[in-house]
Amino acid sequence: MIPLGGESDEEMMVDINTTPLVDVLLVLLVMLIITIPIQLHSVSLEMPGTNAPPPLNEPEIVQIDVTPAGAFVWNGDTLTRADLEARLQAAAQQPDQPEIHLRPDRTAKYEQVAAVLATAQRFGLLKIGLVGSEQFAPQ
Repeated sequence: MIPLGGESDEEMMVDINTTPLVDVLLVLLVMLIITIPIQLHSVSLEMPGTNAPPPLNEPEIVQIDVTPAGAFVWNGDTLTRADLEARLQAAAQQPDQPEIHLRPDRTAKYEQVAAVLATAQRFGLLKIGLVGSEQFAPQ
């Protein structure tokens, strides 16, 4: 007996032929890979030449210590925060700015160290660095 739809008793094949779909996707993938530009991770730096003139004079070095009590020590002189700001402003106005070596104590509060860095940045001091960071290394 034949069913009304004219179909036989055999099962119909209901699988989708995915070969053309895979072919199209592979072509799109290859096109995408070809069209992506090659990114170079380079940073252009202007390095000094080998025959760069030596500096005329050594810059003045100022050491600022931050004590655990929150006091500031400028080359051995204990200062208040207002005095420190006045000295940093005077240093920033010099034609040849001194190098500022900031040396916080291990137990000093970060707030005090950040205050020195923010003040130096606000006045335009360019030569500032943290010294003595080996004390913070794990032992």
